[in-house]
Parts: sequence; C-alpha cells; structure tokens
Amino acid sequence: MVFQIRDNERKIFEVISRAAAELGFPTYVVGGYVRDRLLARPSKDLDIVCVGSGIELAQRVGNALHPRSRVTVYKRFGTAALKHRDLEIEFVGARKESYRSDSRKPTVESGSLSDDQNRRDFTINALAISLNEHDYGTIIDPFNGLEDLEAKRLITPLEPGKTFSDDPLRMMRGVRFAAQLGFKIDRKTLIGMRDNAHRLKIISWERIATEMNKLLLSPRPSVGLKLMSDTKLMDYVLPEMTALKGVESRNGRKHKDNFLHTIQVVDQLAEKSGDLWLRWASLLHDIGKARTKRWESNAGWTFHAHDAVGANMVPKIFRRLRLPNDKLKYVQKLVALHQRPISLTQEEISDSAVRRILYEAGNDIDDLMKLCESDITSKNPNKVTRYLKNYGELRDRMVEIEASDNLRDWQPPITGEYIMETFAIRPSRQVGLIKDAVREAILDGDIPNEFDAARVKMIETAATLEIYPVA
Repeated sequence: MVFQIRDNERKIFEVISRAAAELGFPTYVVGGYVRDRLLARPSKDLDIVCVGSGIELAQRVGNALHPRSRVTVYKRFGTAALKHRDLEIEFVGARKESYRSDSRKPTVESGSLSDDQNRRDFTINALAISLNEHDYGTIIDPFNGLEDLEAKRLITPLEPGKTFSDDPLRMMRGVRFAAQLGFKIDRKTLIGMRDNAHRLKIISWERIATEMNKLLLSPRPSVGLKLMSDTKLMDYVLPEMTALKGVESRNGRKHKDNFLHTIQVVDQLAEKSGDLWLRWASLLHDIGKARTKRWESNAGWTFHAHDAVGANMVPKIFRRLRLPNDKLKYVQKLVALHQRPISLTQEEISDSAVRRILYEAGNDIDDLMKLCESDITSKNPNKVTRYLKNYGELRDRMVEIEASDNLRDWQPPITGEYIMETFAIRPSRQVGLIKDAVREAILDGDIPNEFDAARVKMIETAATLEIYPVA
C-alpha cells in the first residue's frame, strides 16, 4: 500500500506545517484524505486537526497561501475552512465529545489527537499523518486501520454501540462506504448498526438524504441498499422499500421479491448512467407494488396500476427526505411512464402510440428507455435478449417518427389562450376539452401537426359543446 500524494498537496502540507510550528500547535492530516490516498483514490477534501485553535491555524495558513485568501470561520463549531485551487481544506482543533441519549449534538471539550481519533466513525478513517517537524509524514494508526484497509474491512474504533449511539449518521456512512469502496462491514459492527438503527430518528433528513445520494452514486448501490435493509436502517429512511421485501406463494404460484429486483435494477442502471436523479427513478420505479399487490384466481399475482400509484407516492418521499422540488417532476414522470415502453413491445406498434410516448416523455425519452432496459432482471438469457431486441426496435421506430414529427417538448399549435380568444370564453372545462381533442387528434394521426388543420378540429369540437366563434 503506497501513500500517493500530488505535488500541489505536498506544498500545501509544507505551508500548514510551518504555520503550525509558528503557533506551536501539533498538527495532523486525518480521515478520508489519508484513506483515499492509501487506496489511490482521488480526494479533494483535506481535514486538518491541530492541538490548538483550528480557526487560528486556518487564518495563518490562509495568509501564507495568499494575503487575501478567504477563510470561512464557524465559531460555534470551532472550525474554519478555506479553498485553495481544487482543494477544500477544513481545520479543527482536536477535541473530545460526550453525548446525551436524546441528541446528537455533543458537549465538546478541547482534547488530544488520541481523543479526536477515538471519535471517528471507522478505523480506516481514524488514520492520521503527522505534519510536525520531528515525525513529519509518520502515519499514526492507533486502531490498526492500515490492516483493515488492506483487508477491505469496516470496523468502529470503539465499541460499535457507543460509536453509533453518539452519532447515528455513522451507520449511514458505513453502508455508503461499503458500496463506494467495496468493503465488508465487520459482523460485530453490523450487529451494532442493527441494535442502534432506531437512533437514526434523531438525525436531520437533510443529512440522511446527503448520504443516500452518495450511496446511489456509488459503483454498486445495491451493496449499501441491501445493508440498509439487513440492519433495519431502511425501515427509518425508506419504509416503502422495506414493504417490497419478501415472496408470497399461493396455489404454487409466487411473485418475485420486489426489493431484490429493485436493487438489481438500480445496479444495472448505474452501469448505464451516472445521473443521480435517474438512479433515484430506478430506486422508486416499483415503489407502488406493495400497495397494488393482489391475488387473482385467473391471473395469479398482479400489481395493476403500480406505476400510477408509485408516481403518486414520489412527492411524499421527496418531501420527507428534503429532496429538491425541481427534480421531483422528472423522477415522478419516469416512475409513471416506466411500464409504457414494455407494453408497446408486446403488440403491433402503432405510430400514434409511439407519438404519445414521445410527447409524454419529451426530452426524457432516452432516460426512460435506459430505465426500462435496466428493468429486465430475468435469469433466462433468451428472455433478456428478446426484451432488449424489442426495445431496440422500439427505439428505431421512435427515431423515425421523431424525425418526421419532431415531438420532443412539442406543444399543440392551438393554445388555450387562442381558444378563449376565438370563442370569447373564460378559462373553463370546455377550453380544456377542446385543447385535448386537438392534441389527441394530432397524436392519433387523424390530422396533421399544422395550425390550419388544428383550427378546423378546434371549431368542430367546440360545435359539439354548442360553442361557436365570435364574429
């Protein structure tokens, strides 16, 4: 294992080391940067711990780097941060913390490097490198973190119950690290997570969502999602996912485990796209199945309208996790439409059906198709090949019709304002009926996508409602 460091980082460390020596503060690089550099992973965050004032050290380093360096001070937390080129550098004074059972806000006291390492989440994040002249560059490893790094193992530095009870977000970080780094969580640590899962209730939803986003952006999100389920963390974060677990059998007929299916879909989608919100759509695409599961004697297990039900569940999940409103409609749309392409491949594809899906998906049609292709989890390779071939043919038809009709982000040539002006009517249900009739006629191919033909259809439809143009 080699500690890989870039030249610009070495220069930063020299500046920090000199500033710390001037102040008489023993100083160390700790945590994620040390771990990532030992794993040869990129890292743009530097955590600096000093036995002294982190704020004072940050200001001294900022002045040394550039007289007008902007140092952001967080007096309440006793920390400071500055940005230098592509590095985010945070400074904190070494501290020890004690917690009450009903809060994750600790009582903080000044401490030693050892105190600071004790409060870290995992042994691999408790590693420190000295920036002090007498032992510059020495790795300080009180919990055998190097050995755990080599073994790809996640273990808490202290007894797991204390580590997780003190800061329950560490459990979410653990499952995220497992997915990001491909590490295994030690059995005793896993038991500690399960025993303390209920403590997650005291953590803000914003912080939980940040960890969920990082987990979903990992190479194999299913690793972390499965661990969340096994440790009961999922029950507190996404109980709708927990509801998908299990297989029920009746009269020799059973359905698949929709939880395991979903996390496989997320992994397969992750191979196609790094887009966070498309990955969220893959996680939530079957979220409505638990509520729509029915046994029908002639059909077996059914999940009718799970797409529509799931789409209606998405806003509540977004509100709970404080996810951004501007991404809600995108995820909701993909959940609502994810069954449509498969239904089109099971019948003779009409031009009107293709026009309709192009219109409804708009510029998100490519993402929808990636989601649908990722939704194939059959263990039968012939089935997989057939489904992918059908989707390929559907994509070809979309390209043809898109080229001739240009329906992405399309709006009908007749607007609601034009309808009200033509017939001198106010906003009403009739305006919507006329506009819908024009749009449907174009999508069905009954009239061309042109203003004159659309206007004729508008007048014909209005006449059936006993509405006529003003003179």
